[in-house]
Amino acid sequence: MQRTPHPTLPLYLAAAYTLLVIYASLHPFSGWRDSGAPASAFLFAAWPRYWTVFDLVTNALAYLPLGFIWVPTLQPRHGRFLAALMAAALCACLSLSLETLQNFLPSRVPSNLDFGSNSLGGLLGAIAGARWGTTLLDGGRLHALRTRLVGEGAMPDAGLVLLALWLLTQLNPAILMFGNGDLRNLLVPLGMPLPLAYKAHGFPWVEAGVVASNTLAVGLLAGCLLRTSRRALGALLLVAALIVKSFSLMVLMDSISAWSWLTPGNVAGLTAGGLLWLAASFLPGLARQTLAAMALMLATVLVNLAPENPYFSAILQVWRQGHFLNFNGLTRLTSALWPFLALPWLMLRRETKVNHDFRQ
Repeated sequence: MQRTPHPTLPLYLAAAYTLLVIYASLHPFSGWRDSGAPASAFLFAAWPRYWTVFDLVTNALAYLPLGFIWVPTLQPRHGRFLAALMAAALCACLSLSLETLQNFLPSRVPSNLDFGSNSLGGLLGAIAGARWGTTLLDGGRLHALRTRLVGEGAMPDAGLVLLALWLLTQLNPAILMFGNGDLRNLLVPLGMPLPLAYKAHGFPWVEAGVVASNTLAVGLLAGCLLRTSRRALGALLLVAALIVKSFSLMVLMDSISAWSWLTPGNVAGLTAGGLLWLAASFLPGLARQTLAAMALMLATVLVNLAPENPYFSAILQVWRQGHFLNFNGLTRLTSALWPFLALPWLMLRRETKVNHDFRQ
C-alpha cells in the first residue's frame, strides 16, 4: 500500500510566516551593538511605563496565525495534542529569542509584556489550529477546493504561497502600483546610479508600463497554477489586489487617499495588461509560462528604472507610519524579493504544467 505523502502547504505557510515575523521583529537590522546590560534583564523588569492596548492586541494577533499554522504542519508526525503543545512552545521560544536579540538593536526595546502577549497569541492560535487547522489546510472543504483548483504537490503549494505574498505586497502605500522587485534601496548605497529624472509628460507611460507588465505576469502566473477557471479566478485575484491596495491606503493614510492609485497611468496599465493577459490566456501552457517569465523580467526592469514621482513623495511626507513601521519594512522587503521568488517557480513549473495541459 502506497503511503500518502504529508501535505506541504502548511509547512510552506508556516515557514514563510515565521520568516516574516522574524524580519518584522528585527527590522531595520542596523546599528547592532552591545549595551552591556544582561540580555535577559527585560524578563524581570517592572511593568512597562508606556504601553497601549493596541500594542498588546497587535502582538497577540501577530502570533495567532503562527500558532495556528504550525499545528497542521506538525500534526502528521506528532498527533493533534502534541502538535498544539509544540506550536505554542515554538511561538513562545521564537518570541523570547527575538525579544532577546532586540537588546542589541538601538531602535528596538525588548519587553516582557510583548513576550507575554506574543506567547498568548501563539497559544490561542495553537488551540484554534488543533480545532480547525486540519479542516482548513488538510482534509476539509477548503482543502478539497484547493485540490480541485490547483492540485496536490509541492509546486502548487509554493505557487499559492507566492500569490499570498503578492497580495501582501499591496499593503505598502509607498510602493508603485504592482511595482515589485525594486532593489534600488539596496543597490544605491553601493554606488549604483539613481533612477531616471522625473518628467511629468513621460511618467504616466512608465507607470502604465509597470502596471501592464505586472498585470500580465501575475495573471499568467495564476493561470500556470490553476487547473480550472483560470480567467475568472485570475480576474478575481487582480480585483482583490486593488481592494487590498485601497484598504491599505485608507487605513495607513486616510480615507481620501484610498483611491489615490487611480491615476491615468495606472488605469491605462490595468486596461492594457488585462487585455494582453486575456488574449495570452488562450495560448498553450508552455507559451503562457514563457510569456509570464518575460513579462515578470520586463516589469522588474521597469520598476528599477522608474523615476521618483514628486507628487507621490509629497503625499508620503504626511504619512505617519507609527505602529506600522516594522510592518511596512516587511512588506517592502517582500515586494523587493517577490519577482526573484516567482521566476524560479515559473522555470521549475514546466514539466508539471505540460502534464496539466495534456489532461485538459
